[in-house]
Amino acid sequence: MLQQTQVHRVLPKYAEWLERYPSLEALATAPEQEVTDTWYPLGYNIRPKRLQTIAREAVERYGGRLPADEATLLSFKGIGAYTAGAIRSFAFRERAAILDTNVARVLFRIFVGRGDPKSHAMKRHLWTVSETLVPTRHVFDFNQALMDFGAMVCVARNPRCLLCPMAKSCRAFPFDPARE
Repeated sequence: MLQQTQVHRVLPKYAEWLERYPSLEALATAPEQEVTDTWYPLGYNIRPKRLQTIAREAVERYGGRLPADEATLLSFKGIGAYTAGAIRSFAFRERAAILDTNVARVLFRIFVGRGDPKSHAMKRHLWTVSETLVPTRHVFDFNQALMDFGAMVCVARNPRCLLCPMAKSCRAFPFDPARE
């Protein structure tokens, strides 16, 4: 729900979603229109349909639970590398890299500093950086902190470089938007 949607818009819908669909089985068996209506007005209306499809597959093939292994998660339609990493990291506390928009921005600025952060080659490189950085313990905390850091300090416009503990080693400091 938080992908490209502000937290203040998501919080009430998240609570409603969990109340209506407390399990994958509840989501899998709900009427499709109800699921779409519950998601409204978050946008990206393909997402509730994909979530319901994932829930149905999890119920049918995995006893109502999402599998923890990356290959199986990636076999679900609608689960890509970021979502698989997030599920493994946040739900299962496994060592798994993530690379959402905020994390990519942080890693690009700190470790690269110049170039096109949106190019395919750069994204592949940033995935490698993310995979290398993931600690063996406290993965949930590390990934959550990295996402929050990108959302609150290393923001897209007007980053708070003077508050940044990484400023001395950041390749984009002082921040110059022309480098991105």
